[in-house]
Amino acid sequence: MSTTTDLVAALKAELKAARMTYADLGRALGMAESSVKRMLARGEMPLSRVDAICRALRLDFADLARRVADSQPLLHELTQEQERAVVADKKLLLMAISMLSQWTLAQVLTTYRLTEAEGVKYLAQLDRIGIIELRPGNRYRLKLAKTFRWRPRGPVMEYFREHALLDYFGGAFDGPGEGVLLVHGSIARSQVAAFTERMQRVAQDFAQQHLADQRLPEAEREGCTLLMALRGWEFEAFTAMRRVAPAPQRPPSRQA
Repeated sequence: MSTTTDLVAALKAELKAARMTYADLGRALGMAESSVKRMLARGEMPLSRVDAICRALRLDFADLARRVADSQPLLHELTQEQERAVVADKKLLLMAISMLSQWTLAQVLTTYRLTEAEGVKYLAQLDRIGIIELRPGNRYRLKLAKTFRWRPRGPVMEYFREHALLDYFGGAFDGPGEGVLLVHGSIARSQVAAFTERMQRVAQDFAQQHLADQRLPEAEREGCTLLMALRGWEFEAFTAMRRVAPAPQRPPSRQA
């Protein structure tokens, strides 16, 4: 939830944008300039006062609340508890993935066997977990950053390792626009981080393209899953064939 501090900060930003001084606001509210300064400094005011300030700014309170919500920091990662709550119910996980894809509730209900009551219930759960901010009319604001990722060893990734990886890689990857690359190599340790950063940029490009293409008709869009990985690894069967490294020899002891 947004704090009073956030609300006051938003009001100050609106005053600055409107080029309205504390003296101007005081005249509109019938208050002394010093009282306005003290009120905003303390951040203590009834809702009726907030409404009066909004009227002075010609700003709707709902718009102000929305701007406060939009200014809240976005999550780059969920906690273990949040992820555990998501995977506890397959339908809730489906709804979470759909929200990450910016689907509307109507799209989810048209595509999957969920009732409207179930859809609304799961939206409310995602709001409580902290993934979305539920708004009137079953609209929502996603509270996850573009760089959001599931925890590498968290409940969601463990769930997908167990239930989805074989299904994903079971495809031939030979359809239009599909492809899979498997490249082995030995590179300088200093370059590993650079390649990981490039992967993150590609993932961000994909996420931004997804958001940009939401304006297109659904018939012109294709649901895709981009999976990238990089780790120090050797096929287990190859590791089993490695020669056992000889134990390091100690230097002969010196005679006195």
